[in-house]
Amino acid sequence: MRCVGTVVRGVRTGIIKEGDNLSDIVVNSVMKASLEEGFTIKDRDIIGITEAVVGIAYKNYATIDDIAKDIVRKYPSGEIGLVFPILSRNRFSMILKGVARGVKKIYMLLSYPADEVGNHLFEEEELEKLDIDPYRDCFDINTYNKYFRNIVHKFTGVNYVDVYTNICQEEGCDIEFIFSNNAKDILKYTNNVLVCDIHTRNKTKKLLASAEIVFGLDEIMNESIDGSGFNLKYGLLGSNKSTEERVKLFPKDGEELILDIQRKIEEKTGKKVEVLVYGDGAFKDPVGQIWELADPVVAPFYTKGLSGNPNEIKLKYVADNMFSNLEGEALNEAMKKEIRKKEDDLIGKNKSLGTTPRRIVDLVGSLCDLTSGSGDKGTPVVYIQGYFDNYAND
Repeated sequence: MRCVGTVVRGVRTGIIKEGDNLSDIVVNSVMKASLEEGFTIKDRDIIGITEAVVGIAYKNYATIDDIAKDIVRKYPSGEIGLVFPILSRNRFSMILKGVARGVKKIYMLLSYPADEVGNHLFEEEELEKLDIDPYRDCFDINTYNKYFRNIVHKFTGVNYVDVYTNICQEEGCDIEFIFSNNAKDILKYTNNVLVCDIHTRNKTKKLLASAEIVFGLDEIMNESIDGSGFNLKYGLLGSNKSTEERVKLFPKDGEELILDIQRKIEEKTGKKVEVLVYGDGAFKDPVGQIWELADPVVAPFYTKGLSGNPNEIKLKYVADNMFSNLEGEALNEAMKKEIRKKEDDLIGKNKSLGTTPRRIVDLVGSLCDLTSGSGDKGTPVVYIQGYFDNYAND
């Protein structure tokens, strides 16, 4: 029996800069790693490339002035209501800077006690003490100041109301906060709305369809402004801070990249690997309550072999219920036979109870994100072997 299943390796590439040939860098780094670490490239191995270096290499950037110009074009009155932005110095703060540069008045509707991805303004227990119903109650900055003013984010140590206020003041823009989980409450203040939530944006847009102007962040910077970068599908969603005056946009040039990497690896080794570009993983921190996925998707680009969902049986369930009378090698062989004869679609079958009902690409992308991290590991490429193996593979 094989003693090792899935193996995940972070691959170092050196620092990647604008205009670099990313395809060659990835392929050469993987080939070098295989020689140095003594592993053999096999069919259905997986190469993951973090979206950050894709955006960098393909120069997909926009400046704060670019964002401001797009905002002015779409909100000519100079007044705007921002609905459900996330709390982030790396992501939304930069977007807010561009919006504030393009308008004179912002009404910001913040969800509470937390944003869409789990960043808390304050803990839910505070609402219970004050008899505030998050499903019903809308309140203003005065109520916030009375009860929550001195509470800071547990990880960043900042008060995001103060952070966002300061950004607007520095741009000469007035900001008024509304705290509500009902998107329609923004219409009491303005009919010019920018929907800022990520994964529920389409639902929020429908709720606000009666407004005079309704766009989502996916519709800001969805075309080039004076030669800038852009993302046709996601706009500013998935963007993050590059400098004080520039953001890196979510990658738009990934399809050709993944196919080129797949082709080059096959030319060099005779093996067909799968390739994906990944961003944030889709997992939740049980202590901090932060859901990692602030990007619009886990993987914007991936090869066909990563499509679909896992089709697995639950070893524990089968062992306890079907083979409870077996042990040792007899149990091992019976389990292998059961895996080999499993149906092509196990949805609804008891033997699959407890397996993960998520897309393969989301699972693999999350694994890549956990491996590469977001700091100084220096491994923007992840190499995965044995992911599609099971207990029956010798």
